[in-house]
Amino acid sequence: MNTRRIIVGYDQSADARAAARWALDEATRTGASVEFFYAYEWPQWAPAVATTSAPAVWPDGETDRAVKGMLREAVTAAKHSHPDVRTEMSIVSASAALTLIERSIDAGLVVVGSRGHSAVAGLLGSVSVAVSAHAHCPVLVVRGDPAPNQPVVVGVDDSPSAHLALRFAVEQAAARGVPLRVIRAWAPVTGIWAESPIVARSVTADERRPLDEAVATWRDKFPTLEITAEAVVDHPANALALAGTTAQLLVVGTRGRGAVRGMLLGSVSQHLLHHAACTVAVVREIPGG
Repeated sequence: MNTRRIIVGYDQSADARAAARWALDEATRTGASVEFFYAYEWPQWAPAVATTSAPAVWPDGETDRAVKGMLREAVTAAKHSHPDVRTEMSIVSASAALTLIERSIDAGLVVVGSRGHSAVAGLLGSVSVAVSAHAHCPVLVVRGDPAPNQPVVVGVDDSPSAHLALRFAVEQAAARGVPLRVIRAWAPVTGIWAESPIVARSVTADERRPLDEAVATWRDKFPTLEITAEAVVDHPANALALAGTTAQLLVVGTRGRGAVRGMLLGSVSQHLLHHAACTVAVVREIPGG
């Protein structure tokens, strides 16, 4: 497990506090430090012609003091709840998405909540989508409140990013002492071929062989970890969202190709980021991997 620092987007919202708890718990397990991150994204405009003075582009002193106080409170609370975790805070006057992507190069994880508010408009919404697609480390969007004994679920295909996602999921399940469900989904045939007798309604042994071989490799490396491999005929987004209702963590890659082109790209990962019942990890790269 990577021990480089965990960056958590923080704005004092309920979802941001949930993200902070997740990040601190992870740091306790891995020995990583936690950086509480806030970005000012104030409007970059002013009237071209005006009879009165233009509004300030950047926050005033009172707002700046309030933000610093908010982050100091978060750091103080973290020292009480997770005394062994090293913490720091950072405030930037720049794009939240671009800054998080840049900082992810030297980070082990970026963690955000599913929604947020304040001047960091969209950090826990649209920005998390952009960061998950371009970050240099796994990105987690914290959702729901599942039981800690529920399994980790990972969606795979035959792409390199799916192998990274599987590795990340294995490590997460092993660290948490919970089972791992590995799901490979083949989208059902639609249109004029849907009723054709030549269309197979089940996954063949040849089709699922790469899945079984990949899982067997990880079983050898983690003999005490319970891993199940599931090959299903269903749309990947639906199969993984359904699995997420009884999971504590859903893991996907950011790119997919092969029989289910795009399985882990765009529509599936973004659907899960917005609608999954549990926390979603999007793995594009693993530092040092």
